[in-house]
Amino acid sequence: MFESIDDVMLRFAERKYICSRGIATVVFLASRMHKPILVEGPAGVGKTELAKVVAGCLGQDLIRLQCYEGLDEAKALYEWEYGKQLLYTQILKDKISDVLAGTSTLGEAVDRISAQDGVFFSERFILPRPLLRAITSEHPVVLLVDEIDKSDSEFEAFLLEILSDFQVSVPELGTIEARNLPLVVLTSNNTREMSDALKRRCLHLFIDFPSPEHEREIVRLKVPEVPNALAAEVIAVVQKVRRLDLKKAPSISETLDWARALALLNVENLGDEAVRDTLTAIFKYEADIRKAEKELREHVARQRARPAGGAAGEPSGGNGGDALH
Repeated sequence: MFESIDDVMLRFAERKYICSRGIATVVFLASRMHKPILVEGPAGVGKTELAKVVAGCLGQDLIRLQCYEGLDEAKALYEWEYGKQLLYTQILKDKISDVLAGTSTLGEAVDRISAQDGVFFSERFILPRPLLRAITSEHPVVLLVDEIDKSDSEFEAFLLEILSDFQVSVPELGTIEARNLPLVVLTSNNTREMSDALKRRCLHLFIDFPSPEHEREIVRLKVPEVPNALAAEVIAVVQKVRRLDLKKAPSISETLDWARALALLNVENLGDEAVRDTLTAIFKYEADIRKAEKELREHVARQRARPAGGAAGEPSGGNGGDALH
């Protein structure tokens, strides 16, 4: 359990995860109020990593449910192991004969068999999926419902019972209540709007692209082998290309990939010819690469025109958003 907001920030920092006080506040309140966190923002800013770090800080298992179109209860909650039931039926064939002994009509036989429903429809034949595993865990866990915006609205509605009461209904067994309340983190890339009912049950957290200062701190922490001057140039270019009309703006995870690639190639500055061959590490569409190449040429020209002794690669501007990584 987190003791305070400062405790959250300290324990996150120990795991090389830089977070703002606003993020730490939401995590602290969620752990104390037993409310889910709905984390929204662009892909790659660290929403999934947030749940992993929380689980690590608390020393709890992370149970992950990856959402996708068509996800239903059977894949998220539980499935009956019909093959196992059939195998047990074959093994217990003689016992079934004993149960039916003395019956003279079909109705009597059915009544005898139905009286044994509890044997074959019990927890021993249930294959728990992530949601049921989180509910029935003997120890507190962190439940990550990842990219919930990719699931259907029907599945979102199904989650409401779990998020409201931390219980699930199994028709054959009844209502199963949580043995320990899990800390739930839901992530969304904003591909569709979440319902008001879901948002009402959660603490909301929006993660945006990082400010230049925050991004520099992350790069220094995650890719220490990159020279400071090169890191400053990388961040300056990334911050500017995010303002372009791109099919996919680079996230902090892609900034780190680019920085690592440049370090591996021993690149000293963005004027190096090898830099253009590394743009695929940060841009995923050819049209975006073409736009980035133009921005890169302009950046190199400005650097060469800068008077000697100037601050190389000094980034300008920023959106001041939080960064999770």
